[in-house]
Amino acid sequence: MAHLPKTLSGQPASSFAFGTMQFGQGTAPADSPDIFDACRDAGINVFDTAFGYTGGASESILGGLIQNDRDDLVIMTKCAHPGPSNRDTLTQQVETSRQRLNIDVIDVLFLHRWDPTTPLSETIGVMANLVANGTVRSVGVSNFSAWQVMKTQAVADTLGMRIDVIQPMYNLVKRQAEVELLPMAMSENIAVTPYSPLAGGLLTGKYRNGQTGRITDNPEYASRYREDWTHDVAASLTDYAADAEMDPATLAVAWAAKNPAITAPLVSGRNLAQLQPSLDAISFDMSNEMYGQLSAMTRTPPPATDRLEETS
Repeated sequence: MAHLPKTLSGQPASSFAFGTMQFGQGTAPADSPDIFDACRDAGINVFDTAFGYTGGASESILGGLIQNDRDDLVIMTKCAHPGPSNRDTLTQQVETSRQRLNIDVIDVLFLHRWDPTTPLSETIGVMANLVANGTVRSVGVSNFSAWQVMKTQAVADTLGMRIDVIQPMYNLVKRQAEVELLPMAMSENIAVTPYSPLAGGLLTGKYRNGQTGRITDNPEYASRYREDWTHDVAASLTDYAADAEMDPATLAVAWAAKNPAITAPLVSGRNLAQLQPSLDAISFDMSNEMYGQLSAMTRTPPPATDRLEETS
């Protein structure tokens, strides 16, 4: 398993991270400090945000929370969404992110999306300059396929830099990353900080109980988890968790963290009560037997090759 960069003070990055996508929209202003403090108390020192989250509020709110222990944290943000990955956009957005976060150095800067319209030489040239001048410590890519990561790395090689981190979607009902991304990451020593371990709240079991959330309120999430089988898996997980006298969210997060390729899954929540079951996964040591039982509830994606006789 690859590692994230250490904090500026030299502390290792935590094996779980907190995603601030809901800061400024979904999370009440008064709840953000409590959530941050709870994460720190649980041992989390990696915090993830993006230029495009909640109109900039996510970065600004996080920036206000991290000042007292900035050097003991790993701060990750993303750029070029919205917008292309060209020189002007990257330069402007990175500077805006630094101002919002009130930090001089970004520990991990992700390209938020693959951009087919901008030459990679231009994009990676800007990223290489940001690393060379000390503005950025490590470079990552989010929502890239494996071939896109390796094509980006090929260009990065010519400039003496590397892709250090990837951030794919990964959870019990979205396992596509297992086909090529996770094996690639282990082979190339790339850290993995996957998002959405609860599948937009699906794996908490709340929709089964008639509650609302991203899947009911956001068309993008509704489409992502529209297939009936994903809801069947969520029901099976909820029943399994009840028998184990555990919260299904704890099991879902612990399952994602159990994969040997995963460096630090992103946990999140609108408030502390919603977040706590995910934080409980940090101290939960999932057995191999339980991991296998949960994995068997869902579909293992087919291998990347049709020569199945070579993959058995």
